[in-house]
Amino acid sequence: MQPDGRALTIAGSDNSGGAGIQADLKTFTAFGVYGMSAITAVTAQNTLGVQRFEMATETLIAAQIDSVVTDIGLDAAKTGMLGTAAVVRLVAEKVREHGISRLVVDPVMLAKSGDALLAPEAQMAVRTALLPVALVVTPNLPEAEVLTGRRVDNLEAMRLAARDLHRMGARWVVVKGGHLGGGAEAVDIVFDGQSFTEMRAPRHATVHTHGTGCTFSAAVTAGLAKGRDPLAAIQQAKAYISRAIETAPGLGGGHGPTNHLVDVSSGW
Repeated sequence: MQPDGRALTIAGSDNSGGAGIQADLKTFTAFGVYGMSAITAVTAQNTLGVQRFEMATETLIAAQIDSVVTDIGLDAAKTGMLGTAAVVRLVAEKVREHGISRLVVDPVMLAKSGDALLAPEAQMAVRTALLPVALVVTPNLPEAEVLTGRRVDNLEAMRLAARDLHRMGARWVVVKGGHLGGGAEAVDIVFDGQSFTEMRAPRHATVHTHGTGCTFSAAVTAGLAKGRDPLAAIQQAKAYISRAIETAPGLGGGHGPTNHLVDVSSGW
């Protein structure tokens, strides 16, 4: 078996393996895509929380991106934990410099434990620098609220937030509804600037959701790297993450990881 497509993740390292570049690379492999990474931060974390993290230097982050893009090349890329405004602006600059047209932005702000992973001053940089170069942006409800400055607590508010984020420059917006709570289904809203698509999947009663945002956005990136159109990549990623949550291995004493080994064609 040979890899079908090349994908780069620009994100932080999660030593527990459930989120960050580790989750991204596992997901790329599950989709049969060759995965590469540019590490923005090294964390000490587990299912109970983030104990410590240290940012990589901007020079090192830039060098990692340059080294793989200029040699191996890529078909799609994604961002995860960027940490600071300076790193957000640097990544946006590198995306433009290298002509990366298939970029998925996962605007990581908080770990599942609630620990902050993005400095407050970096939020504006995400809006003004990163979203304008994004093909797809995948915020959860708290992230959508921060980015848009509006309350997002129902489906109509999700649609309004999606319109706001599209106006900021992202060509496709996925507002994830997992935080709505209640109900038998988890509903996401997809917006392409013209029409809305609702994606529905069964809601699973579990605490094992560590890294779901990373895994979902990595699955979208993998689909794009394989040449899928954005909506098809997003829909397949929804099916994949739903199955990954349903079959989570139950590791750790807190918010455990999902199951990255599920069949990518499940539910597709």
